Amino acid sequence: MNDEPKLSIEDYPLAEKRPELVRGRRGKGISEITLDAVMAGEASMADLTITPEMLRSQADIARAAGRSRLAENFERAAEMVDVPQQVIMQVYELLRPGRAKSAADLTAMAQTLRADYKAERLARFLEEAAAVYEKRGLYTFRY
Repeated sequence: MNDEPKLSIEDYPLAEKRPELVRGRRGKGISEITLDAVMAGEASMADLTITPEMLRSQADIARAAGRSRLAENFERAAEMVDVPQQVIMQVYELLRPGRAKSAADLTAMAQTLRADYKAERLARFLEEAAAVYEKRGLYTFRY
């Protein structure tokens, strides 16, 4: 998981208070991403994409601020970084009321996320959704 010490609310916003911790997917620090670097081909959009580590750092700060739900969302987002966009869209579609035909659809996707992408938190979220959808009758297409 995150080897950095837990962050506190005093570290927020990271880009201002702890810029040495802010790194993009290719490892470049925030100070290395300049217009000159972009023009020279030394920095690209890949350097601006968020990393799981940065999202977990944001979770640490949210938790330190007493915002546990926000922290959980950041932790799920950290897992989603490496999940292909197509799979994310499949999850989104399944979570729309009436799209999944049964709990089996959501639990099958949870198993895929867990096995293929090591997205344990996201898988648990889908399993929780499966139970809630069952209780609320959301497997019936309404529109």
